[in-house]
Formats: sequence, structure tokens, C-alpha cells
Amino acid sequence: MRIRGRRIVGGYAEGEALISPEPISFYGGVDPETGVITERGHKLEGESVKGRVFIFPRGKGSTVGSYIIYRMKKLGTAPSAIINHETEAIIATGCVLAKIPLIDRLEADPIKTLKTGDYIRVYGDEGLIEVT
Repeated sequence: MRIRGRRIVGGYAEGEALISPEPISFYGGVDPETGVITERGHKLEGESVKGRVFIFPRGKGSTVGSYIIYRMKKLGTAPSAIINHETEAIIATGCVLAKIPLIDRLEADPIKTLKTGDYIRVYGDEGLIEVT
């Protein structure tokens, strides 16, 4: 299955999908040292985003989240790519700094169409994902 979207940050990445139905804050909601979601009560609390294609509606919280994404990339704990319903400035800035492929506004709702564990290739330059 191939799904088109809007390119925010180009590049190529692939990995297993991790899907959150809830927005996420990288500042205080994800441990940058491990990549584990630590936000209390979040549906993915305890899951790791490291090396996965992380799919969630949008970011939330502090603009420091952009720098947390960059720090995670430097530590090797960042997601390999991010897919959003609608990307906001915090996630976009973090992905630009960290050079993490980022796509939003897919033709099909990724949270309803895809499932955690799907293997996804992200072609950021083309704004395209491929699910295998």
C-alpha cells in the first residue's frame, strides 16, 4: 500500500510503525536518553520510539520539544521518521534540526489505516509512505 501526503522534511527512513491516537510532548513526555514515552497516563507510556516510524496526530507542549528531538537524534534514540495528521511548529523544527523525515496530511488517516507493527518506508522528498 502506498499513501501520499505533504512533505515537511525530506529524506528516507524505514522502520516498524508505532501509532499513538493522542498528541505527544517530547519535552517531559519522552525520555531523550532512552526514547521511552514517560508521560503518565499516555496510551503509549513505556513504549520506545527509538528507530520506529512514529505516527501521532500532532505535537503538544513546550517549544523545548524541538531540541529534545534533536538531542534524541544525537543520542541515537529518536524515531526514524514521523508522520502526523497535521504538523505544528514544535515537531517541524525538531525534525528539521535532526534531519528526521516528516510527512503529514496523508490521503488516508494513518491512525485508522495503519497499525502498530506495520513496516513502513518513508520517502520524505516525495511525501510518500509505503506499507509492507
